[in-house]
Amino acid sequence: MNRLLIFVLVVTIFFSCSEKKKENKKVTETTDKEVIAKEDNTTADVKFPVYDFEGLEPMLHKKDDKTYIVNFWATWCRPCIEEMPYFERVNTEQKDNNVEVIFVSLDMPNMWKTRLEPYVENKGIQSEVVILDDPKQNDWIPKVSEEWGGGIPATLIYNKDKRNFYERGFTYEELNEELEKFKK
Repeated sequence: MNRLLIFVLVVTIFFSCSEKKKENKKVTETTDKEVIAKEDNTTADVKFPVYDFEGLEPMLHKKDDKTYIVNFWATWCRPCIEEMPYFERVNTEQKDNNVEVIFVSLDMPNMWKTRLEPYVENKGIQSEVVILDDPKQNDWIPKVSEEWGGGIPATLIYNKDKRNFYERGFTYEELNEELEKFKK
């Protein structure tokens, strides 16, 4: 009888937690029905938009007159942190030339408030920062680039006419050299 009672209690707790988790997951949509961010109890008070890959993907395929530099990084990645000032400088210098830098953080959810937000604030990052929270890397990495082995830093530079992917770090000079290839 005690075993049956314990079994029923465990099953009840399991299903209660499962239902609570389902309640907490929500999808926020724009008027275009584009998925913007997923929200649950870990993302509710984060300063940056949190996307799964389906929500992030439109940012990787814009067809306007801008050139986009999309940098995949994390606060725990030393080469990412070393190159970030170069991206920030390019974003500031090239803003009037229709160049936009987007930093896609791959930090884990437990780092968003403790590491990511303080880092961005302390460094005065002005470029757009978004969070990619999608554990299915094997599915989305090849959608960013077939050439991407999954290492960071990694950068996608594209406009409506051209697209290049780089799985490496940049110096300021190298970033500008690559950006020149996108000018008409």
